[in-house]
Amino acid sequence: MIFPNVETQRIYIRELTLDDAEAVYRHFSYPEVTRYMDIDACQDLREAEEMIAFHINDTGCRYGLFNKENNELIGTCGFHCWLNVNQETKAEVGFDLSPKYWGRGLMQEALMEVIRIGFELMKLDYIEATTEVENLRSQRLLKKMGFTQESELKDNLLYFTLRDTETVKKEG
Repeated sequence: MIFPNVETQRIYIRELTLDDAEAVYRHFSYPEVTRYMDIDACQDLREAEEMIAFHINDTGCRYGLFNKENNELIGTCGFHCWLNVNQETKAEVGFDLSPKYWGRGLMQEALMEVIRIGFELMKLDYIEATTEVENLRSQRLLKKMGFTQESELKDNLLYFTLRDTETVKKEG
C-alpha cells in the first residue's frame, strides 16, 4: 500500500526513507525519546538505518514528522502489526516526539491525521496502543484522542483501543 504524505498546520508528515537516516539517528540518540520505548537510544547511523528498514518492511508505515518552519525531524508516528484478527482489521499505533517540542500539541495534530489514514485508507476496525505505566504524557494524549484504556495490565503495559466510528455505528 502507498501511504500518502500529509500536511497539517505546523507539520509535514511523510513516510521515513533511508535518506532520513541521519535525522532519525539524531532524534533517537536522545534517551528522553526512547525512555518508554522497547529500544535503546541509537548509538550509530547503522542502527537508525536498521530502524527505518524494519518499518519499511513491516506491515503498516512509520511517518516522520517534520517541522514546517525548519524541516527538522521532530518525531515519528505510525502503524505496525497490521493484522486481521477474528474478522477485524487492527494495527498498533506508536509515536515519539523530540523533548524540545513536548507540550505544544504537535503529536495530537499529527495523530489526528494518522488515525484518519488508519480508518479511511487502511480500513482498520480498531487501533491499539500501549504505554508503560509511568508514561503519563502518552496516556493523557491517547485518552484525549478518544482511546479507551483496557482494564487489564499486561507485561507492565497499559493497553488502549480506539474503534472506527463506522464500526461502532454498525454494531450499535
